[in-house]
Amino acid sequence: MLVLGIDPGTQLIGFGLIRSETDRFVSVESGRLEVRKELLFPDRLNCIYHEILDLVNRMRPDVTAVEEVYVTTNAKTTLRLGHARGVILSALVEKKIPIAEYAPREIKQAVVGNGGAAKIQVQWMVRQMLCLGSAELSEDESDALAVALCHGLRALHPVSKRMRP
Repeated sequence: MLVLGIDPGTQLIGFGLIRSETDRFVSVESGRLEVRKELLFPDRLNCIYHEILDLVNRMRPDVTAVEEVYVTTNAKTTLRLGHARGVILSALVEKKIPIAEYAPREIKQAVVGNGGAAKIQVQWMVRQMLCLGSAELSEDESDALAVALCHGLRALHPVSKRMRP
């Protein structure tokens, strides 16, 4: 099973593709999509939409896992992140790829065993679980791989989880 994890953003979108094997997970590819910040916001959303379509066409995942929006102290930032996440979901629906959604705390709980884990702990555990050693991972990339791992682990050990067909 190929799982594409996505960490939504309005300027940087992390992605990580993992393959679930019998007794382990393997990192296939990861990185981040960058959207030019000088673009008007509607143009950024359009760019994100098309970048996700291109990514999915190239990677051909069996399922996608997307991080849910976390609420920040800045309402405008949270709202914009929700817009970006919406166009990401729309692109995935257009490609008819199943979508699982996970809250940040649930991702941290699945990967680290602690829903309040720090980003550095998540990054370290992602490296360990995917045997990446000291590979350089951006925060967005690491978060996306963690989302994919969360889904992979949930698929191995199911808990009641809503997933779009």
